[in-house]
Amino acid sequence: MDEFGTADQRRQQVKDFRQQLNAVSPSFCLAKWKQVTVHLATGQTHSCHHPAPHHIPLKEIAVDVTALHNTNYKKQQREMMLAGQRPAECGYCWRVEDSDPNGEVFSDRVMKSMDSWALPHLESITTPDKVNPSYLEVSFSNTCNFKCSYCTPEASSRWLEEVKQYGPYPTSIGFNSLDWLKSQNKYPILEREVNPYVDAFWTWWPNLYPDLEVLRITGGEPLLTKNTFKVLDYVLENPRPDLELNINSNLCVPDELINKFVDVMRRIQDANAVKSFKLYTSCEAKGARAEYIRNGLNYNQWLDNCHRVLRDIPRAKLTVMSTYNALSVTSYKEFLEDMLAIRCEYSNEQERHPMSVDIPYLHWPNHQSINILSNEFLPMVADQVSYMYRNQQITHWPPLCGMGYYDYEINRMERVYRVLADHLNKNIDVSTNRKDFAIFVDEHDRRRGTNFLDTFPEMEEFYRLCKNG
Repeated sequence: MDEFGTADQRRQQVKDFRQQLNAVSPSFCLAKWKQVTVHLATGQTHSCHHPAPHHIPLKEIAVDVTALHNTNYKKQQREMMLAGQRPAECGYCWRVEDSDPNGEVFSDRVMKSMDSWALPHLESITTPDKVNPSYLEVSFSNTCNFKCSYCTPEASSRWLEEVKQYGPYPTSIGFNSLDWLKSQNKYPILEREVNPYVDAFWTWWPNLYPDLEVLRITGGEPLLTKNTFKVLDYVLENPRPDLELNINSNLCVPDELINKFVDVMRRIQDANAVKSFKLYTSCEAKGARAEYIRNGLNYNQWLDNCHRVLRDIPRAKLTVMSTYNALSVTSYKEFLEDMLAIRCEYSNEQERHPMSVDIPYLHWPNHQSINILSNEFLPMVADQVSYMYRNQQITHWPPLCGMGYYDYEINRMERVYRVLADHLNKNIDVSTNRKDFAIFVDEHDRRRGTNFLDTFPEMEEFYRLCKNG
């Protein structure tokens, strides 16, 4: 038995905790209080990464800088949860819970609330009032060298440049139009040299920092902004041996920035200035298919830098976030093979699990979600689940190849299968979203010099289905 217990024991622990959580309310989620993502480039916030970000009124942070987290809107959502009502913005979890009436698949409402930064606060959360988060994810800037297919101008400066040049994509929703940013007064903030939200953050920071259990810096691309290195220097000067420090990176920035980052992280680790360090990176397909989804990615460079993080930063851990989408399906098994190879190489008796794979499913934009897929793709997803089970972490040491996939990772892959199967069984009309898919890839190819059918020849029949309605 490993430190997590057997798969059956772990599953029972999650079931038991879900009962505790539901005893507060069947819609209660600690993330709404104790977790926050703050997008300072656009003045937006959300708790948990599934709900869409909402606007932080400047008048609220003028009164109290903690409104970067504790907006009046968020307090209303907390009130709903305490009353047992389901906030609409949390539909990701409601869909997961409703897709499995037997309760064998666990939503992130349960998994996040059970995490170490949330669980100790279960009994102390009784009101919707303001609170300092224990888990902070902060984005200082939208500066990024990628244009990922499902990303947005507010999160990627390259997307912003493209849409300013060509306009929105001509889908039914005008994908990535700047009109919404302009209507919400976000667009001017992206163009500002001095950002009032960044100023508010640094005012809040000395009060916030001691309460943090997890600090995660995201972007844009965090290694392209000086504020990331300002935080790292602060941590080095103000050690927090109980802090989990996490950084997001696409790992495809120039070598000099990778070198600078590895150097400062080695110094932080050598000084034991934090409890742990984890790097989050993203990929959801293999090779050229991944590079199509994540425009700007060099898959081999990305793999090399995944190795470098685990090899050159002491005690570093790596989590690969796979936002599973319609373009993931045909190469995801091969991608899982690459991830297993990395895991095997860096696992040993002292370091049992240096890397993990997280597999949320994409739910926006609709034209790239798995829900547009047709029935013939479902067996592919089933095979990916089966592959993970065939390579599941075994309970004695040493495993045959270092280590396999843990049950919680497999559970996330099962969620993808169940959500797609449930959607296909309901025979929901997705004709508009499929037409938008064809429009999107055609325009993608025109603007970026790519070729969808050369990259995904196995999807030609599906593409024709979408193209012809």
